Amino acid sequence: MSAGETAQTLQSGPRSLSERTVEAARALLSGERRGMRGYLAFVGPAVVASIAYVDPGNFATNIQAGAKFGYALLWVVLLANLIAMLFQALSAKLGIVTGRNLAELCRDHFPRPIVWAMWMVSEIAAMATDLAEFLGGAIGLSLLFHMPLFAAMIVTGIVTYGLLMFQAYGFRPIELIIGAMVSIIALCYLVEMFVVPVDWIAAATHMVVPQIADAQALLLAVGIIGATVMPHAVFLHSGLTQTRMPVRDDAERRLVLRFSNREVIVALALAGLVNLAMVIMASSAFHAGHPEVAEIETAYHTLTPLLGAAAASVFLLSLIASGIAASTVGTMAGQMIMQGFVGFRIPIWVRRLVTMLPAFVVVAVGVNATNALVISQVVLSIALPLPMIALIIFTGRRDLMGAFANSRLTRVAALIGTAVVLVLNFILIAQAVGLQIPGLASSG
Repeated sequence: MSAGETAQTLQSGPRSLSERTVEAARALLSGERRGMRGYLAFVGPAVVASIAYVDPGNFATNIQAGAKFGYALLWVVLLANLIAMLFQALSAKLGIVTGRNLAELCRDHFPRPIVWAMWMVSEIAAMATDLAEFLGGAIGLSLLFHMPLFAAMIVTGIVTYGLLMFQAYGFRPIELIIGAMVSIIALCYLVEMFVVPVDWIAAATHMVVPQIADAQALLLAVGIIGATVMPHAVFLHSGLTQTRMPVRDDAERRLVLRFSNREVIVALALAGLVNLAMVIMASSAFHAGHPEVAEIETAYHTLTPLLGAAAASVFLLSLIASGIAASTVGTMAGQMIMQGFVGFRIPIWVRRLVTMLPAFVVVAVGVNATNALVISQVVLSIALPLPMIALIIFTGRRDLMGAFANSRLTRVAALIGTAVVLVLNFILIAQAVGLQIPGLASSG
């Protein structure tokens, strides 16, 4: 560093946490530093995106799956997680290679009517996402601290807005905060695994042996997969990586991609393990004597006499962390989607207020919270095809990706994953609107 650069650094004051993170990453890329600190500098985007896969919507679906069908649907959770890994890795790659996020590329390359339609659908999806996440966190607070649900929603809104303020300090503080929330959720379910009696052999078998007991199990499997790959997470991941770690050439870009893929595997594997643990907990606690448990509130009240107040409180703590963190990340995704599609932002408090309104309306008019969560998942299912297909198109274009364009194997895997999700989402939506599909008649 020259004398002029040193003087400029001293005048600019202490470096921020985000600046120190970039410095550590650059030292690793240039070969000046080895060790865990350099590698940890690359950890963050996938951790933030992973919160979408352990949000309150997953809680409700996984509890119902475990209570009604025991370990039988664990393989569905595993399949959904593998599809999520692929698309989050592609989203991260798009941001790293092009320096643009998915919404921006849609604006640049698609016809204007399609761009506006995608933006409108994505905004509706963002509201639907926040409905599930915001309500879930508020339900957890309401049950744990015995406060009215409306008051718990206000507290949840204040806390999430406070967390969003950390964005003013760069990318690193929010990454660490969301990472801490993910750790709390994972730790809570690790504790639950020691509390509930688990048949590990049966659980391991059902993770790898596909089995659908009846039409009801098939529809629940559809719900699990349809609610796993989240539209806002696919959009967001490319935005988190696009300018986070500047690269100078393809060699550095390839190295950053390697670190990104490793982080996606680890972060999404952790989220997948949490989802598996949710199903296992619900199966072990409810399947034998309480298969009718299908709601978060019922699960909490049933857990207390079965496993004790401590186990039930741990369950609520994980739900609160999930709801607050996921709602925070959902608001970040909404801001990034708006900026990408239409080129401007609104104040964060306005977006936070707008995305909270549907949840307050739902509670004010007396709609069942669990039913509202189900409706929100249907909305997400309708919005999901757009980012998945756009991501496959852009990551396969050599004029955009160069040597990093998808290989034939990656394209095939992505197309298969998209086909699986789209078919299952069609079944979910058809069921929701009352269409009769051959072979899916209710089993009674």
